[in-house]
Amino acid sequence: MPYVMVDVEADGPIPGDYSMICFGAVIVEPELNRTFYGKLKPISDKFIPDALAVSGFSREECLSFDDPKDVMQQFEGWLASNCKGRMIFISDNNGFDWQFINWYFHHFLGKNPFGHSSTNLGSLYKGMQKDAFVNFKHLRTTRHTHNPVDDARGNAEALLQMKAMGLKVSLS
Repeated sequence: MPYVMVDVEADGPIPGDYSMICFGAVIVEPELNRTFYGKLKPISDKFIPDALAVSGFSREECLSFDDPKDVMQQFEGWLASNCKGRMIFISDNNGFDWQFINWYFHHFLGKNPFGHSSTNLGSLYKGMQKDAFVNFKHLRTTRHTHNPVDDARGNAEALLQMKAMGLKVSLS
């Protein structure tokens, strides 16, 4: 049951009204070398400049990105070629990341290969530590840069550290 760590950058708080600008995914395994990166053309004229600024891209740059349907088809193909059986979507902020990936998959492809659920990395760590206020971010090795592949990789490193600490998780 492969875990796929995902990170999303968007130009606003919700899909549909706003756009997913780019996202990254990493198959969680010791090598962390199976990655996906997609940059998507905006689907709406609406955007929040401060939200867009987090991505590091200008609106003009975003307008030249790839067609969202094409990117989601490529992501679906990448998942199919890298994951066998049921996949687990996991992210640092699954409330945010999941809503965009789920919406884009359903809107453009009519289905989400992850199914209907996701896992929150921070909540896993809080449960392991039995402390609702503890943070896992010190377990990352890769610096958090808002490049979604870097951020997904850092979060995958944290999950691997949690496994080494005794978290019962199957990563194959």
